[in-house]
Amino acid sequence: MSRIEEGPRLFGTNGIRGIPNDDLNVEFCENVGKAIGSYMQTGEIVVGKDTRISGDMILSAVVAGILSTGTKVVDLGVLPTPALQYFCRRNSKPGVIITASHNPPQFNGIKCIHVDGTEMPRSDEEGIEKMFYEEDFMRAGWESIGTYRRYSGAVEEYVQGVASMVDSNLIREKHYRIIVDTGNGASFSSTPMLLRILGCSVVTLNANPDGTFSARQSEPKPENLSALAALMKSGGFMAGFAHDGDADRTVVFDEYGEFIDGDKTLALITKNVAGEGDVVVTPISSSDSITDVCRMAGAKLIRTKVGAPIVSRTMIENGAKVGGEENGGIIYGPHQYCRDGAMAVALFLELMAKTGKTPSELIRSIPQYALVKRSVELRKPWKEVRTVLLEELEHEVTDLMDGIRIIRDSGWVLIRPSGTEPIVRVYAEAKKLETATEMEDEFVQLVKAASS
Repeated sequence: MSRIEEGPRLFGTNGIRGIPNDDLNVEFCENVGKAIGSYMQTGEIVVGKDTRISGDMILSAVVAGILSTGTKVVDLGVLPTPALQYFCRRNSKPGVIITASHNPPQFNGIKCIHVDGTEMPRSDEEGIEKMFYEEDFMRAGWESIGTYRRYSGAVEEYVQGVASMVDSNLIREKHYRIIVDTGNGASFSSTPMLLRILGCSVVTLNANPDGTFSARQSEPKPENLSALAALMKSGGFMAGFAHDGDADRTVVFDEYGEFIDGDKTLALITKNVAGEGDVVVTPISSSDSITDVCRMAGAKLIRTKVGAPIVSRTMIENGAKVGGEENGGIIYGPHQYCRDGAMAVALFLELMAKTGKTPSELIRSIPQYALVKRSVELRKPWKEVRTVLLEELEHEVTDLMDGIRIIRDSGWVLIRPSGTEPIVRVYAEAKKLETATEMEDEFVQLVKAASS
């Protein structure tokens, strides 16, 4: 049996994740870098990181491994993941971003980016894993070791690229007063810069790089954004935006300081940009409101498994105009095929400017559903839990594309394991919040029993 068959899968749904100096020690990260450089066999690899305090150590180890294979490295510094992806696509270079996205500060990760700016396809990740476990690394002679250089212009190029994709002049005419909470993460300079380019009066929260995320947790959930909501309710603001740690996601608050669910943001943007014959892609975890919006627009909707890389690849294969997930991850095809927090901000402002409506008025213009989510600790292997659940659900109508989706006349429930944490996520949607909550409670208890 080869070592690749013995070793566990390294890459999850969004790269390699773990705790620095535990899962991600220097030797491990250096060998990952060697595997990346050996597998890609390209002249130069682009690297960058978010603001986590472990980023320097992990990036240095990965870079050392890459350089040892004879591959050059260009370091873009601290920047949002979509900014690095934008640079990769424009320059046709592969990349590596050191980030754990929305995970707590004790985590970090290594994510590989394809030359087209999308997350690395699974087939290439498997190739890197094979190199890693077999230690089949290229080793350059002293005269051929890779060189390292820094490049400081990637953030500004990215921001200008985002602004060019919307009607910036129309947005500037509105002089919107906006709050943005960058959560001490990688967008601390980029999104405020974008908003000012778009003529907004900007108030920032947590717009300083802090790798401990001391102001709030990185996950942009309502319970972590109380300061933003309170400031919004002080009045005078048209909208509020918040990002996760690497700024590939955006959540929105309306003019009254009320949180707008990510599925509603996706439906609104889809309604604005998708027309007759356009293709829209979203996972099975997204709200049925996107189904209704596509039907009204005459657009074709394709559902996929959960995961931004899967959505991105499906969009590319089908020439889709817009796609995304219910967590605030919007993908706008004409810009780039990856989740992009700043692009979501710009598209939302453009929608407001075009319609002359406030965020709360826009929300009322789309079909209304109640989508609720909870997490349950996974105490057993998912395969065992899944077997128990399927036995309990034999009389239900189910879809097993990704996890277990239960379809009822009153709504639907999705049960699936996280790709980045030892938890099971339970989604429930219905027309009424009470019905969705009841279904959620029912299946959370079922998952807890199956996992105990």
